[in-house]
Amino acid sequence: MSRALQPFEELVELDAEAVRSWSARTLDALGREREEIDAINVYPVADGDTGTNLYLTADAAHQAVEAVFAATAAAPDTAETVRAMAHGALLGARGNSGTILSQLLRGMAGVLADGCDGDHLARALAEAATAARRAVAHPVEGTILTVAGAAAEACAAGGGLVEVARNAHDGARTALAATSGQLDVLERAGVVDAGGRGLVTVLGALLETVTGQAPAPADTAAVPYAPREECPAEGGPAYEVIYLLEAGEAAVELLRARLDALGESLVVVGGDGLWNVHVHVDDAGAAVEAGVEAGRPHRIRITHFAADAAATTGRGERAQRAVVAVVPGEGLAGLCAEAGATTVRSRPGEPPAGDELLDAIRRAHAREVVLLPNDGDLRQTAVAAAERARAEGIRVALIPTRAAVQGIAALAVHEPDRRFDEDVVAMTAAAGATRYAELAVAERQSFTSVGVCQAGDVLGLIEGDVAVIGEDLTETARTVLDRMLSAGGELVTLVVADDAPPGLAPDLERHVRSGYLAVDTTTYHAGAGAPPLLIGVE
Repeated sequence: MSRALQPFEELVELDAEAVRSWSARTLDALGREREEIDAINVYPVADGDTGTNLYLTADAAHQAVEAVFAATAAAPDTAETVRAMAHGALLGARGNSGTILSQLLRGMAGVLADGCDGDHLARALAEAATAARRAVAHPVEGTILTVAGAAAEACAAGGGLVEVARNAHDGARTALAATSGQLDVLERAGVVDAGGRGLVTVLGALLETVTGQAPAPADTAAVPYAPREECPAEGGPAYEVIYLLEAGEAAVELLRARLDALGESLVVVGGDGLWNVHVHVDDAGAAVEAGVEAGRPHRIRITHFAADAAATTGRGERAQRAVVAVVPGEGLAGLCAEAGATTVRSRPGEPPAGDELLDAIRRAHAREVVLLPNDGDLRQTAVAAAERARAEGIRVALIPTRAAVQGIAALAVHEPDRRFDEDVVAMTAAAGATRYAELAVAERQSFTSVGVCQAGDVLGLIEGDVAVIGEDLTETARTVLDRMLSAGGELVTLVVADDAPPGLAPDLERHVRSGYLAVDTTTYHAGAGAPPLLIGVE
């Protein structure tokens, strides 16, 4: 628990407990204001999730702070705490504004690690504003960057901790009120910038931490707020792509140039080998491939704006229905996103956590959500995430898909205009009618249901059990296909990873055509990070 400050108690320097309190108060305040901030979100994309993204970013930051306290018997030092807050925000950053907030915290942490009095706080805010602006490929005035710059300028003279915190908050509020006149899209909607509003909330939590008193609510006249009457249709890229990236500075500079040519709203934050990449593009696969060439991307999230636009009416209301699917490989993520699904990446040995599934359900921004875990081992995690979402008022149906090919089959028959129960029944039936198999390479000697396998052997798993042990991937795949089609089938779905042999898919397609004349074949490319081959038979 964070320290409870007495009324009018004022701090002269931030310590670890005060940073913890600031983190907790920020999370509480963004939780209270999340829906209001979502409602005024019209720039850069009117997808109504800026408040939610800021809240989730703050939640990740606070969890990192709490982890530091839990790991030490005594209170951690201030430098360790502020670094944990910034690092947690980097790992958990969501959306454009959340990514920028993580860079603001990182910029502050670099200065506050050396001291936390008023003068250090003033310098920290200046460094934060500069770092955030550097992280954005094409800075725009009237946004969170403008508000951050104004906060830093308002307290540039330094002073005591309370004076600096109050001046920063006042400067930010004044700048926020002016944002509606700096961007046409804000002026037409009659709102201020949503990201800037969130930053004022963060600075208000800081002011409350050092004074013990919450700042007065903003005057409606000074900081206009109105639920969106309309979401101006500006056009733009189809996808939001976000991922963490392990890469060096030189590789990231090349990545910036490549992504800047691919899309818009490019923000790359971080450093010391770990980065958070955010961009809006039409070609989600190309954005991920650029990350693969630069280093090791993970925690990849792809959001389809067309689905988001359908999910949000002119008054910021939720859509009736959406689908959330867990998928292995960037290619499948792009495929499912094109079909309108919100995707969660599953990596070998790194299944998504319940918080990731809950985040995806929230991002789907719908009253009704169909959840496709596409992995038998994720069943309980998905059940828990669905229960948490239901507690927030979202109707969630969990279809117990055990493989990605079952999820593809379910998504193919999804019709959002049907009654919810009818749609779930149809999707469940399509998934249940799809038998599935997977080819993998054994990592070590082990006992299986069909004998002992050695490291390097090719394993053909049907419905989760090892059915074939072979030496050649293509030959083993043919055997698995023959066994599955011996029970009948009308459609074979092949999902091929990037590292599979180049001729694997064409060879299997020819095998099906020559031996099973009434069976059609469809091939998808999973991209990197997926098993060599997934097979579905409907």
